[in-house]
Amino acid sequence: MSDARLIAVQLIASLLSKQGSLNALLPGALQQVSPRDTALLQQLVYGCTREFFRLDALAQQLLKKPFESRDYDLYAVLLLGLYQLRELRIPAHAVIHESVELPKRLNKPWAQGLINAVLRRYQRESVELDQTLSQADDTYHWNHPEWMRTKLQHNWPDHWQHLLLQNDIRAPMTLRVNKRLLTRDDFMELLLEAGIEAQPGQMSEQAVILEQPLDVRDIPGFSEGLCSVQDEAAQLSGSLLAAQPGERILDACAAPGGKLCHLLENLADQADIQALELNPVRMPRIQENLQRLKLDPYCTLLQGDASQQDWWDGIAYDRILVDAPCSGSGVIRRNPDIKLLRENEDLLKLASLQLAILDNLWQLLKPGGTLLYATCSVFPQENERIIERFCKQHPDAEHQALALDWGLERPYGQQFFPQLHSHDGFFYAKLWKSDASGSSEA
Repeated sequence: MSDARLIAVQLIASLLSKQGSLNALLPGALQQVSPRDTALLQQLVYGCTREFFRLDALAQQLLKKPFESRDYDLYAVLLLGLYQLRELRIPAHAVIHESVELPKRLNKPWAQGLINAVLRRYQRESVELDQTLSQADDTYHWNHPEWMRTKLQHNWPDHWQHLLLQNDIRAPMTLRVNKRLLTRDDFMELLLEAGIEAQPGQMSEQAVILEQPLDVRDIPGFSEGLCSVQDEAAQLSGSLLAAQPGERILDACAAPGGKLCHLLENLADQADIQALELNPVRMPRIQENLQRLKLDPYCTLLQGDASQQDWWDGIAYDRILVDAPCSGSGVIRRNPDIKLLRENEDLLKLASLQLAILDNLWQLLKPGGTLLYATCSVFPQENERIIERFCKQHPDAEHQALALDWGLERPYGQQFFPQLHSHDGFFYAKLWKSDASGSSEA
């Protein structure tokens, strides 16, 4: 088994080099450490990436010259050392000792003195450094890349500070109760008996928000399919799509399968439900969720590109759920490495892909059918502006207001911002396809 700090260094170095994400890299890394060290590894990598822009600003102040890309592993050692000194209850001498040993294990013993000197200088000057940077450096103060901060400030002049602050607060763990098997009240009783504190969600009648996150293995009935992990805003997809028995339904871009399983919990064998996923690597995750919930017999799983039609059998759908690829800017508090990995230029590429998917899937929808567009983004460039452009380009597309009590109603769609002890950032828009006669009645 490998040391958690060494594995954490390797993960952070990969992120600095933009070689993978935590979602892709962390599962394999957790297999390399002993069970007692998994929590520490997760704390180190998530904490360091969440605080990255503050740690980076401090490191640049403390270093005479920046590390070159070939030494990103050493930079990761320094960032992790600073994070532990600032945030964890580990004695400073132990943090410095462990940090100084890491360069030797990376076959770069020449850097041991440098790491020691920088961390000890931070110990001596931490208060002064923090005060100076907090007042003089907006990137340090807001702990986000400049492009993201500027765009949010422009897009949401009344909300941008809330968004940045919420992104740095750990998100709650929210469950979706499987109503095929029990009620939410029954499940809350199971949690109470197990000594697990939780509150019912406000937006979804199946949502339960835990007071403290848990390993899913410690949640009563999880392995038997009594519940799934899913943010409350994401749970709204089931009611907003409003699928009915006897309909033909497509869940496009289906991985990891949370919305698909919710749809199946509502309808099971009462509808013809298909799920489409482009990435074959993500297909097994969908299958695992379907099998745990015993829903796999009720769904046809297809591999294909939602912007193409080579996977389609030619039979139109009554309803289509488009959980579009996006920046993930609404779920940064769950995936803090998004702040490191995303660039401003990505939004234009994503917008082109989102429109291509909508253009293609619209052709597969029956007249009189419904398409629900969803992202976990807070950028209008991926949300309301996409829907506005699409409606202008398709005269048979009628935008329907969602009439929800939650979120921010926009000219096109409903925008949700991340909320403390509640839901993530999310966006929904509902489109109805007018029939051949031109009728506008839904």
